[in-house]
Amino acid sequence: MQQIISFLYKNKYILLFLLLELMAIFFTIQSHSYHKSKFVNSANFVTGGIYNRINNFKELILLKKDNKRLAEENVHLKNLLYLQNKSTNQINSEIIDTINFYQKFNFIAAKVINNEFRKNNNYLTINKGNIDGIKTDFGVINSKGIIGITKSVTKHYTTVLSILNVNSKINVKLTNSNYFGSLSWNNKKYNTVQLLDLPFQAIIKIGDTIITGGKSTIFPEGILVGTIKDFKTKNNNYEYINITLFNDMSSIGYVEIINNFDKQEIKTLEEKTSNE
Repeated sequence: MQQIISFLYKNKYILLFLLLELMAIFFTIQSHSYHKSKFVNSANFVTGGIYNRINNFKELILLKKDNKRLAEENVHLKNLLYLQNKSTNQINSEIIDTINFYQKFNFIAAKVINNEFRKNNNYLTINKGNIDGIKTDFGVINSKGIIGITKSVTKHYTTVLSILNVNSKINVKLTNSNYFGSLSWNNKKYNTVQLLDLPFQAIIKIGDTIITGGKSTIFPEGILVGTIKDFKTKNNNYEYINITLFNDMSSIGYVEIINNFDKQEIKTLEEKTSNE
């Protein structure tokens, strides 16, 4: 203990200098958006590399589980392609609605190399970046449903705003009606999210399926979300509606990033309309 105190005393000026230097860097990053964005991108690149190495080790242990997941996703994709190739008189209108987005959306495969699900603001990190065509505000899904929205993108890695993030808001709807609401999370259970802003005239029951509403350029209509777990009414309003997710957000392996080809055209049109 005496040696530590002696070392700190002898090097107090150097240590003070280093402390002030770190504080200066911190305040520079916080007060300048350019420096902050560069720092975030650099941090994503460094942590992405670390996460990738850790994940490679985990793969050796979880290889069997990941292979099973891949097989399930391949079967799911084959089923979708089979349905897409059938004539319209062989499939009902609901299925047609859920697969039409393939005509204007394309998908980029990626793997999750880090997954947070126990914090207030959870993120995932995937092993694809702008070199692979990924940009911010792209939807992220897998065969079981929605996962999140791309946030920060570097050359080789991307962070994803998880649906288990208190800042996440996603347009969703009931499968049995045209009533829409917003998907949110109350930071309690990692397998349960909340449906907000649903009109009281919408008739719901436990077990009803929730899907994406298609009222944004991020997710196409018809992506699975979950089922109604329970709900409560009060003063002619829904006090809360809990949704059990189809996805196990604690175990996410391979994902698909959605690119909407019409996104920029729609955005430009809406901006033009709002300025008129």
